[in-house]
Amino acid sequence: MSKKVSRRSFLKRITVGSLGVVGLSYGGYYYAHEVEPRWLNVIHSTVQSKRIPQAFNDFKILQITDTHIGFQYSVSDLGKLINAVNNQKPDLVVFTGDLTDDPSKMDESAYLDIIEILSRIEAPKGKFWIYGNHDHGGYGTQQIRKVMDESGFTLLMNETTQISLNEDYINLSGLDDILLGRPEPSALIPDEEQERFNVLLCHEPDFAEEITNYPFDLQLSGHSHGGQIQLPFLGYIVTPNLGQEYVEGYYELGTRPLNLYVSRGLGTTRLPFRFLCRPEINVYTLQSSM
Repeated sequence: MSKKVSRRSFLKRITVGSLGVVGLSYGGYYYAHEVEPRWLNVIHSTVQSKRIPQAFNDFKILQITDTHIGFQYSVSDLGKLINAVNNQKPDLVVFTGDLTDDPSKMDESAYLDIIEILSRIEAPKGKFWIYGNHDHGGYGTQQIRKVMDESGFTLLMNETTQISLNEDYINLSGLDDILLGRPEPSALIPDEEQERFNVLLCHEPDFAEEITNYPFDLQLSGHSHGGQIQLPFLGYIVTPNLGQEYVEGYYELGTRPLNLYVSRGLGTTRLPFRFLCRPEINVYTLQSSM
């Protein structure tokens, strides 16, 4: 039995097809292809919880995600990002997946340049990352891991680490990619850690509905690109699987509650455009509400 397509979905499909052929419009093509994709926004959010230790007041987590290097976002663009990151003086930096658009199309010299650039990111409490679906795609699993390892980033693949400060700590967990990996959320937080402040890195935001069954306070995701193109009445135009329910910004789920933040990320995929959807890095400042 064929699935019924709503009028809204039909219009979005027609729009995507049209954009792929002629761009947004003759007047908007240059802006959407050349200007907005490189017009970086730095988004600041305050995260409050009674579980955040007093020692972590004003602790800053900076999120980078979805660079998709090789499609529209270049190695040169990545190099220009580093000052913007370091100027925020983050305590902790996390990368939530999709370093390149297609690992099989990247040459060794590009990877060496990426390593040199990412190595310049400064974060006294560490740099951590997780796989996105594009990292596993194109036979990239081992190559992307090698690049991130040599850049000073620690992989969290169904793992949890403690971030310590002044004899207290929070837990930082990372899941393998939901679409192409083997995520194991039940393995992350043991019973004795359930009342700690627990942060999860998960590439696909829509998996948050499953995460509400686990003791997490904060989930940081990317994947959706904020829809990449946002049009009046049609809304988000480019939304991937598991990035359609929670597309950008802040959501509160479950009873704990789980605070979900979805970054628009930096790069593009499928279509080389951004419109009314500027690329971003995200800074989360922790505040104890005890």
